[in-house]
Amino acid sequence: MTITPHHLGICVTDLDRSLRFWCEGLGFETTMVPPVGSEWSDALEIGGEVEFTAHFITKAGFTFELLHFTTPRPNGEASATRSQIGFTHLAVDVDDFEGTIAKLEALGGTLIESTRTTFSLPGATIELAFMADPDGVRIELVHQY
Repeated sequence: MTITPHHLGICVTDLDRSLRFWCEGLGFETTMVPPVGSEWSDALEIGGEVEFTAHFITKAGFTFELLHFTTPRPNGEASATRSQIGFTHLAVDVDDFEGTIAKLEALGGTLIESTRTTFSLPGATIELAFMADPDGVRIELVHQY
């Protein structure tokens, strides 16, 4: 039996804003926008009428599906702590820590200032901080030097 990861889905409230953040800010590229509709209602555990866009974005073999619902409207909140059950964050390596923070803030992200951490390992120093995307999904920025 072969099992291979396929994608991770994120529900977003503003597709254009999220595409700018994830594509311009983090370097993902659109790979597919399939036709979708109410035939997916039960599979998405929603039931009834569903109107949404499924927008697949990929970088380095990692794929996200950005789900933008017009019916029903998105609800709830993204995880705000790493101890919350379920998806808590995506970690990415960055080569320009401050530059990446500034770029993501300009694209609607929010730095969680209290998460800035620097520590040393044998042969390396690591800086990290968590950003929230425009809908609050956490991204951990990791810079090693």
